[in-house]
Amino acid sequence: MNYEAKVSDLSGASSVLVEDIESTTRPRRRGLLIAAAVLVALLIGGALLFYSQGSESPFPATDGQQIPTVTVVSPGRTTVAGAISATGTLAARRTMPVGVVGEGGRVVSVLVEPGDWVRAGQSLLVIDRSVQSQQAQSSAAQIEVSRADAHLAQANLDRAEKLVDRGFISKADIDRLTATRDAANARLRVAEAQYRELLARNARLNIVAPAAGLVLERSVEAGQVVGAGGTPLFTIAKGGEMELLTNMNEDDLAAVQVGSTASVTPVGSNRVFTGQIWQKSPVINEQTRQGIVRIALPFDPAIRPGGFASAQVSRGTMVAPKLPESAIMSDDKGSFVFIVDSKNRVQRRDVTTGIVTADGIAVVSGLSGSERVIERAGQFLNVGDKVNPAVANAGARAASK
Repeated sequence: MNYEAKVSDLSGASSVLVEDIESTTRPRRRGLLIAAAVLVALLIGGALLFYSQGSESPFPATDGQQIPTVTVVSPGRTTVAGAISATGTLAARRTMPVGVVGEGGRVVSVLVEPGDWVRAGQSLLVIDRSVQSQQAQSSAAQIEVSRADAHLAQANLDRAEKLVDRGFISKADIDRLTATRDAANARLRVAEAQYRELLARNARLNIVAPAAGLVLERSVEAGQVVGAGGTPLFTIAKGGEMELLTNMNEDDLAAVQVGSTASVTPVGSNRVFTGQIWQKSPVINEQTRQGIVRIALPFDPAIRPGGFASAQVSRGTMVAPKLPESAIMSDDKGSFVFIVDSKNRVQRRDVTTGIVTADGIAVVSGLSGSERVIERAGQFLNVGDKVNPAVANAGARAASK
């Protein structure tokens, strides 16, 4: 009886253990089945996407490469007019400093102001000449004395010559009277020369304009004592002519010519003045590698010396292909562009650039104009790359030509 009880206990424990094992394994099987179903669904979705596109596998090979699309232009050949932009300082073309050339003196009055137009020989100021006037009067009186002595000496000689034939006057007396007459005449000429010298000295006290022009500066006031060798009292622009002094680099300096026209716009003004290049610097500054170009301008009150101005100088015209600046690259071998050949492959073409304009750069050599030139992003390409060319603004470019 005890044996049967033990057997029944063992069977009951066995049934409980089996039920526990089945209860723990069922959820795991269910999770594996769900994961397998999800994986199968993903595989089926990828296959459907692949067959719907009808091209590449959704998992492309690692050595595959997408063909980039690039913008190309065929520049043709057009007339390119170049212009050089420059800035500089306005100045008088011919400056005339006016100062004292005589002994000077005290300034009585100043007759002109900066900005006045003066004519040649016009008095600019008055210097006190009271002492010089008295000296001139004294010299004039001395002339009269010398002239009277000369007349007396001539009269004595004339009377003596009438008495020679009668024997009252000897030949020696005639010679003495002749010498006296000649000396009197010489003293008269000396007095006249001295008088003219005084007049010339007094005339040098007149500070006058050496030529017609515009008074730019005045550095003298009434009551001031001035003398020769001092600083200029006035600065005059001869003829009122002005100019623009601008620095240009070696390339631009070689491109412009004397006689070429330029459009000059003073800073702070919307007026444009037409000037002409009248001088190019014969030397280049060793530090800045630039030279001075002088552009002559007509007189106008709006042109003020010392101010700044901008200029546009014509650089001439040429017939050549014209490309945007983004299409032209450079390296240690020089300037070049990338073109697309008949097989849509990138090729390098060395070029020589010319006139630079606001809308492009002229290509002097290296292109005929019919090539398909990559307009931009050339720095991201290499020779031999396959590309998909797309023409940029074909209609607009054809209309402009």
